[in-house]
Amino acid sequence: MAFETSCDETSVAVIRDGVVVANGVASQVRLHAEYGGVVPELATREHLRNLPVVAAAALETAGLHPSDIDAVAATLGPGLPQALMIGLRSAQALAFSLGRPFLGVHHHEAHLYSPWIAGEPPRADFGAFEPNVSLIASGGHTMLVHVEGELRHRVLGATLDDAAGECFDKVAKLLGLSYPGGPLVDRLAAEGDPGAFEFPRPMLRDPGHDFSFSGLKTSVRYFLERNPGIASDPQRLRDLCASVQSSIVDVLVGKLVGAARALGVRCVTASGGVTCNRGFRSQLARTASLAGLAVRLAQPSLCTDNAAMVGVLAERRFLRGCSTPIDEEIRPGWALGEVQSHAAA
Repeated sequence: MAFETSCDETSVAVIRDGVVVANGVASQVRLHAEYGGVVPELATREHLRNLPVVAAAALETAGLHPSDIDAVAATLGPGLPQALMIGLRSAQALAFSLGRPFLGVHHHEAHLYSPWIAGEPPRADFGAFEPNVSLIASGGHTMLVHVEGELRHRVLGATLDDAAGECFDKVAKLLGLSYPGGPLVDRLAAEGDPGAFEFPRPMLRDPGHDFSFSGLKTSVRYFLERNPGIASDPQRLRDLCASVQSSIVDVLVGKLVGAARALGVRCVTASGGVTCNRGFRSQLARTASLAGLAVRLAQPSLCTDNAAMVGVLAERRFLRGCSTPIDEEIRPGWALGEVQSHAAA
């Protein structure tokens, strides 16, 4: 049984032999929309309110009693400290009361394996696993990771400032769109001209694997100052969304495919909320095909924060004899590069 409360989704999942038999998610998007972003104190309050309900529903869906659980997992980090604490302490209390092993999971590492979970009900397909370069793109993080083998990875690069999803949301706010703006930009971009306006592709030609999106956001702000009222025209707004989205997607896809080529890897994967973007999925499919690369994308329900990916990864570690001390503390700033030594415990 796995718990995920790193930000503003309360999620509990039950995994049996790699199959996600239950994955409940209570989203807080509407609650935070009026503030234009996640408010940590409100997120914590909602986790406290929602977690018992979501956990009970997950067990009911799985047809299990708590005593049937073999191990309990939770996200240790990274994430909002108060939010992480709710899921971690709940999982630890359950594990302690049942006398079961506890496993602490790194949120980003769980994302690395979500592209290998698919179907209905979702099932982990590690038999098809192959070395890959993986993109994690969300509101809080953007990074490239070389997944050299199952449970073995090396971080190649990350954003130096804003994450891709943060850039989407901030640009949407500049355009007068509501929060979360990323999905709205995607929807409007589908009816716009991506070549209508020229915006920078930050670090796209840089030989390294890092990202930077703050300059793009600033470029959009200056453009709007020079062209007051342009976003009030419905078609120009669509064109703006398409042009900005094209810039972000070009960078994400270009960096991902470029890293795979540089490393001689034949497969690329992607996960995180931004990878639900239709423009991204379409362009990655075309570009990867031209480069002779296989593509694995997390299915939309597993792109955003969820306990299913946490549970699937925890089960793989559990089967290898891994566990985490029952009194482990949250790790709000836990870097993905630190996971290996910790997981060997």
